[in-house]
Amino acid sequence: MPSHIIQTRENTSLPARIALSAATAQGAHLSTEDFGDWLAGRGRANTFRVERIPFAELDGWSFQESTGNLVHRSGRFFTVEGLHVTEEGEPYGDGPYAEWYQPIIKQPEVGILGILVKEFDGVLHFLMQAKMEPGNPNLLQLSPTVQATRSNYTKAHKGADVKYIEYFVGPNRGRTIADVLQSEHGSWFYRKSNRNMVVEAVGDVPLLDDFCWLTLGQIHELLRRDNVVNMDSRTVLSCLPFADAADGALLSDIELHSWITGERTRHSVRAERVPLESIPGWKRGDSTIEHEEGRYFNVVAVSVQAGNREVTGWTQPLFEPVGLGVTAFLTREFGGVPHVLVHARVEGGFLDTVELGPTVQCTPDNYAHLPEKERPRFLDTVLRAGPDRIRYEVVHSEEGGRFLNAESRFLVVEADEADAPLDPPPGYAWVTPGQLTYLVRHGHYLNVQARTMLACLNATAVRTR
Repeated sequence: MPSHIIQTRENTSLPARIALSAATAQGAHLSTEDFGDWLAGRGRANTFRVERIPFAELDGWSFQESTGNLVHRSGRFFTVEGLHVTEEGEPYGDGPYAEWYQPIIKQPEVGILGILVKEFDGVLHFLMQAKMEPGNPNLLQLSPTVQATRSNYTKAHKGADVKYIEYFVGPNRGRTIADVLQSEHGSWFYRKSNRNMVVEAVGDVPLLDDFCWLTLGQIHELLRRDNVVNMDSRTVLSCLPFADAADGALLSDIELHSWITGERTRHSVRAERVPLESIPGWKRGDSTIEHEEGRYFNVVAVSVQAGNREVTGWTQPLFEPVGLGVTAFLTREFGGVPHVLVHARVEGGFLDTVELGPTVQCTPDNYAHLPEKERPRFLDTVLRAGPDRIRYEVVHSEEGGRFLNAESRFLVVEADEADAPLDPPPGYAWVTPGQLTYLVRHGHYLNVQARTMLACLNATAVRTR
């Protein structure tokens, strides 16, 4: 049997091994108490600098004369283009817009987000990396073992080898625990997917600078801290094969699949790439592409120095949201079983029509000028929630390789019948965390925000209240 196929005995015990790691609060190599000093030390050991620059100072990037698209001279990496989205048919989702234009990132290649695991003292440990990304608010966050686009690990940038990539590609990689294609941000990427992988190492693994072994319990503790565990780590962690018992779910698995299929068919969405220079409502200056009303996000340019990256200096565009986001699950118990309220979301960049998102996923400032009936459903319920109703709250940032200072409050809020009824509005459904664990084993069911929320649920007592 090939080494990357888990044998039946191992597969049967895997949820128990994951659960043991999640219950282990201290690792064999680095204590949770010492982690903050370790991360700060990795920051001091390297030189990091990010500066905003005018578009004219981008090296290798330029606006195409024919389209106005922002492209790299190599034809690799990504492009910033325009997108025209229209939604027809049955009533559309949150907000008042059935048609809009926006900039979008087109990056057709599939990257690898991979975490290597290995047993120490009988407990699975996860090899995590202190990785600098130019868009991170604090620059250095905890990333997967490998976080690389195809351009990175095929060395299109002419840089150094991606560390540990051999454990995730080729015939001699380790034993696969999880391997699934998942979507990137559908609001900012056009049909972008990454390969989310968890691989168990066979044999000794050298420990390189900027990497550390942590138990899942330690990572769960770090998920309670602002801007420590990056988005790529969170999406991979959501794919772990926890025990997925869904006993007591309001919807059976068949009913849940049928509901998702119905949501995908009742929305008719057309997303068409168009020249960046032609999108109405957006204007380009020397240093910024921005919406004429100052909402949503800006496209900016930065110059980067990072002493420990495969390439130590470069320039690039980044998307910068306007305002702090709110991403939240409302939760209730039915028959003693915890459920969360998911939303079948339409986003212009999705490969399929909809994916399941959190109950609330938006930047409130973008809707502040609208009457309450046109604001996202359940937003005001989340914003009004008192401390006694909030079961989890932390600030996480989005992927720092493409987004600048993209932060959101991630919350789990306990609701009642008045806040979130047993029979929810169209486009919403009550599901158990176990059902989400089942769905995330398959690509393009949960969006990246819902996957972060699932990782957070696994890190808190909400899952087992």
